Amino acid sequence: MEGVSLDPAIAARLKRNEAGLVAAVAQERGTGDVLMMAWMDDEALARTLATRKATYYSRSRQQYWVKGETSGHTQYVHEVRLDCDGDTLLLIVDQEGAACHTGTHTCWDSDVLLTDQS
Repeated sequence: MEGVSLDPAIAARLKRNEAGLVAAVAQERGTGDVLMMAWMDDEALARTLATRKATYYSRSRQQYWVKGETSGHTQYVHEVRLDCDGDTLLLIVDQEGAACHTGTHTCWDSDVLLTDQS
């Protein structure tokens, strides 16, 4: 998507890692479920803000990907929030299908390390 750039006021607030990326956590609007975590750079965030389609940056493939573009498991973005430190984004989304690449609803469906037993 050419011609989309991030608002300089937003860009100035981002605290990126050494690779120029910011963590992005997707949360389901209707349930509050935390769905997944991925990475965004300025362009991925600008694309997301412009289209309301969650767009992330793949570190392994070194390219952009729109959630659901190949799987059909899309994320429609209702809100994007920046945390107080500027180093994490929260996307409030409507999730269509599985959010996790393993086919589960959320990436946190297994491996519970601690739970309240009361």
